[in-house]
Amino acid sequence: MKLPRLLVLMGSGETAPTMTGHHRRVFEQLGGHHVGGRHVPAVMLDTPFGFQENAPNLADKSTEYFRESVFRPVEAAGLRRMDTGDVVAIESGIAKVRAAEWLFAGPGSPTFALTQWAGTPIPGLLADKVRNGGAVVFSSAAALTLGVKTVPVYEIYKVGIDPFWLDGLNLMAELGINAAVIPHFNNTEGGNHDTRFCYLGERRLAMLEPELPDGAFVLGVDEHTGIIMDLDADSAEVVGKGVVTLRRSGTSVELDSGAVVALDVIRSGGDLGVGQTAAAPLATPAAAKGDIVPPADSLERAIDLQRRNFERALADGDADGAVEAILNLDSAIVEWSRDTLQSDQVDRARSALRSMIVQLGAAATKGLQDVRVVLGPVVEAALEARRIARSEKAWAVSDALRNGLDGAGIEVRDTADGVEWLVR
Repeated sequence: MKLPRLLVLMGSGETAPTMTGHHRRVFEQLGGHHVGGRHVPAVMLDTPFGFQENAPNLADKSTEYFRESVFRPVEAAGLRRMDTGDVVAIESGIAKVRAAEWLFAGPGSPTFALTQWAGTPIPGLLADKVRNGGAVVFSSAAALTLGVKTVPVYEIYKVGIDPFWLDGLNLMAELGINAAVIPHFNNTEGGNHDTRFCYLGERRLAMLEPELPDGAFVLGVDEHTGIIMDLDADSAEVVGKGVVTLRRSGTSVELDSGAVVALDVIRSGGDLGVGQTAAAPLATPAAAKGDIVPPADSLERAIDLQRRNFERALADGDADGAVEAILNLDSAIVEWSRDTLQSDQVDRARSALRSMIVQLGAAATKGLQDVRVVLGPVVEAALEARRIARSEKAWAVSDALRNGLDGAGIEVRDTADGVEWLVR
């Protein structure tokens, strides 16, 4: 079977619920199905975050996301560092990358990844998949490496070095695209200062643009947004929450989510000529994608939604509805906690969950329903999560769950006969 040739860029959210359906679609385009279909050899290239002390944890969280949310087994390449001299481990990891039909890389440092991959077979293996068949799915820091030039984001934003370009892998040239890829294009984390364009801001991006090679432009991908480029169909589709931006010398053309355009639109860098517009898609395939149900586009939205549902249920005396809102928020926490960029929102969600349990307990004592009947499904779900954490020796997670229940007025007792709980 000849594999399709797919290059997928994501601006962020690569392990968030917002991109889950799109990951599944890419696997299905490769001919793999989680029920009754063939197994697609899938590998995560773990180099971009290999310098971090928590690299093993990040690798585990990423593979867990693909296993539990995308329903696809994904193996880490084991190439966190390629300068260790461990020839056997490095060659084993390279062999995994070579055999993969689906290859993923995500957050970390683009500078570190480029340094580690220099002089290795990795750049050639990426190009081979784009030329001969397979899917290369790169997000965030990894996406930064794929263009003709790369933004060294840590060095500029964190260290304070004057803006400069690094040479990129230029995998985009395999598609005839002469561009620097910039994810996190619509970032707003700065609050009172401009962090768009992967933390560069307008002033620094404007300084860098004249230094691009002749004819090159900026291909920007918003957060929780992707672009699926199909070389066989010679088309590109924008998916997710935001837009893809083609920016040349400060002038931008935006491709909205849902647009399917000829790859020539991307190759043009927004210079489309008279009478042409990037906003007009070749097709609008959304109607054919009924299997992709958009989730809340952030954990913060999920918190607000379930809190409103909970308060409405309490006001109506609907204990089942209140419990359902709590369980839905608990599920959202599990899903979004696999996204390494959501840790602050996860803390807020846990706080909201504890508050909802306390309110429900108070309502129960006033006659809504017996408190243990009302709280039982929620507490049992938390205790099951704690049991799994303890079995995996994740003691910090286990303690956090117990402390959270305690803060909500639920006392947990470990006994010889199992775990007991009571409402104080």
